[in-house]
Amino acid sequence: MYWKNELRNNLTTIGQLSNYVELSGKEQCLLNHIITKHPMSVTRYYLSLIDWNNPNDPIKKMAIPSINELKLCGSYDTSGEKENTKMPGLQHKYPQTALILSTNKCSMYCRYCFRKRLVGLPTEETIRRFSQGVRYIKNHTEINNVLISGGDPFMLHTSTIGKFLEKLVEIPHLDFIRFGTRVPVAFPMRIIEDKELQKLLKSYAFGTKKIYVVTQFNHPKEITTKAKNAVTALSKSGVIIGNQTVLLKGVNDDPDILAELQNKLVNIGISPYYVFQCRPVKRVKKHFQVPLYKGYNIIEEAKKKLNGHSKRFRYIMSHKTGKIEIMGILNDEIYLKYHQAKDFRNLGKFFKKKLDENAGWLDDLK
Repeated sequence: MYWKNELRNNLTTIGQLSNYVELSGKEQCLLNHIITKHPMSVTRYYLSLIDWNNPNDPIKKMAIPSINELKLCGSYDTSGEKENTKMPGLQHKYPQTALILSTNKCSMYCRYCFRKRLVGLPTEETIRRFSQGVRYIKNHTEINNVLISGGDPFMLHTSTIGKFLEKLVEIPHLDFIRFGTRVPVAFPMRIIEDKELQKLLKSYAFGTKKIYVVTQFNHPKEITTKAKNAVTALSKSGVIIGNQTVLLKGVNDDPDILAELQNKLVNIGISPYYVFQCRPVKRVKKHFQVPLYKGYNIIEEAKKKLNGHSKRFRYIMSHKTGKIEIMGILNDEIYLKYHQAKDFRNLGKFFKKKLDENAGWLDDLK
């Protein structure tokens, strides 16, 4: 298939990277060490969005490894995924939602990824026996939706995606099925060129179960003509599209940039869903995480530039205890609320912590 062949042209080595940016021998050695731990793979399309003359180019920061990834503070499992794993590849943290890790492959490996422990590497965390996962979901009638994630599920063969949908739509207590994907952002040709994928999605989207696609656009530069065409193809297939943005230092931690992004998303038919606080992941936290205090102020300043539709998103921290919304700051206190909670008794709980202007995560607050 065309898109599979195109991925063979991805930038994957530091030698290839040297054709775009000047690197010293020491830098090449350090970056080679990093990508043995966390592989580099960037589509030629996404590479074309980088301004190599700009040392602070936001697209480059998201795609190209940095020596900052040598900083190991943080955790590889910031949201408690291990403790919520019921079988390889299936997590059940919140009563209504089952999460399927369908693959460890992505079209591009984002440097800020919170699943750096998994993507692009041999792993036992992805689902091996889908039939067992289906059986688990069938036996847990409190589950009303399934999120298929990874890696990126749109890296699966179209026929495999079809098998997933075929089995899941038969489960009576499911209301909808979601795909979490960055393909429309990093590799839109996968959607534009694959008419069979469009046809497959359409065959299910107008059936008894709604199909959602949750994208991850983080910067206005990512909203290109090809990205728009991919989104249009998905919309014409009948799927409902939302977006989760990650607040990233040096990428979108600016009210004007964040506002431009959300406005453009609505303009192309995508509903803003969450803006996520960057998780304190090893090799990510130090150079991508914005303090909560600063993040909240960025969000609020951005909202002043947005209309009702473009500011429907919530500013969320995906903590091991649940999804915590950052609600406000007053004097020396920060106010928070459990939007989702692993412990049902915490659901909707409103609470406050003493403000620490350097804190980037709940665990850093007192």
